[in-house]
Amino acid sequence: MSDDKKLEENSAYDESQWSMMLRRFKKHKLAYWMFFVLAFMYIICMNSNFIAPYQPSKIHSDYINLPPQIIKFGFVDDYAIPRFYVNPYESVRNPLTLQQEYVVNKQERTAIEFFVEGRKWYFLGIIPCDTHLFGTADKNQTCFLLGTDSLGQDLFSRILYGGKISLLIGLCGVALSFCLGITLGGLSGYYGGLFDIVVQRISELLQSIPSIPIWLALSTMIPKNWSSLEVYFAMSLILACIGWTGVCRDVRGKLLSLREEDYAKAAMLCGASEFRIVFVHLVPNFISHIITLITLSVPGMILAETMLSFLNLGIRPPMVSWGVLLQEANSVDVVQNQPWLLLPGMAVVITVLAYNFVG
Repeated sequence: MSDDKKLEENSAYDESQWSMMLRRFKKHKLAYWMFFVLAFMYIICMNSNFIAPYQPSKIHSDYINLPPQIIKFGFVDDYAIPRFYVNPYESVRNPLTLQQEYVVNKQERTAIEFFVEGRKWYFLGIIPCDTHLFGTADKNQTCFLLGTDSLGQDLFSRILYGGKISLLIGLCGVALSFCLGITLGGLSGYYGGLFDIVVQRISELLQSIPSIPIWLALSTMIPKNWSSLEVYFAMSLILACIGWTGVCRDVRGKLLSLREEDYAKAAMLCGASEFRIVFVHLVPNFISHIITLITLSVPGMILAETMLSFLNLGIRPPMVSWGVLLQEANSVDVVQNQPWLLLPGMAVVITVLAYNFVG
């Protein structure tokens, strides 16, 4: 055997668990690229203050239910070099139906400029800034890349701001539910006895009840006078209270098989505390299984928040989430005449698929 092969085999034995997981993950090309899709979604949504050209609640009364504007590249008046631009819409009355309709004015071009000054926002919540990624130089001109809703609010800006809430509430809900599930499942699997019986019966009871009625019951308990921030944390707690049962049973089953291993008994004979045996020696041995559960649980949390907000039982206006935005598309007439209002649903689909492939 050559020296290179021996070196490769020895390095494989010396690899850490994390490096082996990363090497195997990179071999799955679809999951690998979906990870970058997720990272892109989080980056643009977390930086919505900088990327979004308008405030999500700003109303443009002259541009209600405006269709998306297509970005083009070419020469614009008063500019020497070609650049990106959009054609503005003009409101005209249909002579047959007598309804107001928008028609593209191909004679005019609205230039899109980058790093323009606009509304004030705070970088990291501290440093005041007024620079935005793109916009129009003339404040009288507008740029609605994904159109507007029934109030004239920019849908592109609202999707970005809504993504910040929907993506974060999924992570917060999963973090809380996994902390609760791993703790209760680890102690239940290690100690057994009466504690194990009580925890497992509670989890079985919660799993036997349909999730939608529980979500509806808990969400209706949120007072109407609560602020948006209080509702956000309440929603995170509601999703966490339901999502810990599956994790608890998985962790318990793993610990029941691992607690009899030699290294666990050796740690106990060396005087290690029971807490250290469970969370330092046993739980890390199936950390890859826990990571998989986390990536598969986040989409469920996002869909749960979207569903509750769509039913007007979750996040409430003026706070924006993808579920709140989908309330606009709750009738066939809206879907037929303003199909761009379904774009928040596409954001949900892309995020959930990306999480499932990564998981």
